[in-house]
Amino acid sequence: MRYHVSRNGQMYGPYTLEDLQHYVRSGNVLLTDLAKNEAMLEWIPVEQILGSVGTGNYSAVPPIYSPNTAPPATKQLYPDPPNLSWVLVLLFSILTCGLFMVIWDIVIAAWIKRVQPNSQGLLYYIAGAVLLFINSGASFGLFYAFHHHHSYGHHPFAGVLGVAAWIIRIVALFMMKASLEEHFNGPDPIGLRLSGVMTFLFGGLYLQYHLSRINEVKYALRFRRVAI
Repeated sequence: MRYHVSRNGQMYGPYTLEDLQHYVRSGNVLLTDLAKNEAMLEWIPVEQILGSVGTGNYSAVPPIYSPNTAPPATKQLYPDPPNLSWVLVLLFSILTCGLFMVIWDIVIAAWIKRVQPNSQGLLYYIAGAVLLFINSGASFGLFYAFHHHHSYGHHPFAGVLGVAAWIIRIVALFMMKASLEEHFNGPDPIGLRLSGVMTFLFGGLYLQYHLSRINEVKYALRFRRVAI
């Protein structure tokens, strides 16, 4: 039997009963969240579902808390996302003619791989970066390759490599987008939704903007827990 979980109008899942038990113990699912399976007509609190099965010891489950109080500290299951302002990423990228952006995208993809082992974004992005460096001299981006296409007439595959590198990097960024949404709507649910258009236009800058916001939320929650 699989359950969907609803929080603040966002729906997550489906999860098995064992998943629910694990996420409640980790603090990612609250006892006050609503849940239902296909056989249920109404949403009911997760607490009632776990209590009705009569299995497991929930003495370690975080108690129900009101919106004005913070939950007790729980073990951090996942490393924090890369934390660098997108403004700095853009500045460093300009100063290095795009090289920093390529490296930082790989940093983001590597972190995603740690929290979502099924993600293929890192593999694809590295492949695209390798093609980009072969085509552009290990420093410049796709536009450099297009701009100097005729200058490298002795290299018949210069334009093809540039286009291939660009396509593979775009595919990798959308894989990273999908993995982020899967992670932050599943194991670490915060209701993340990312725009495909913004991902296409701004790539790693757009992803880093949201990762920085996620870090701000997580740090604020930890501060509240320590203060309480």
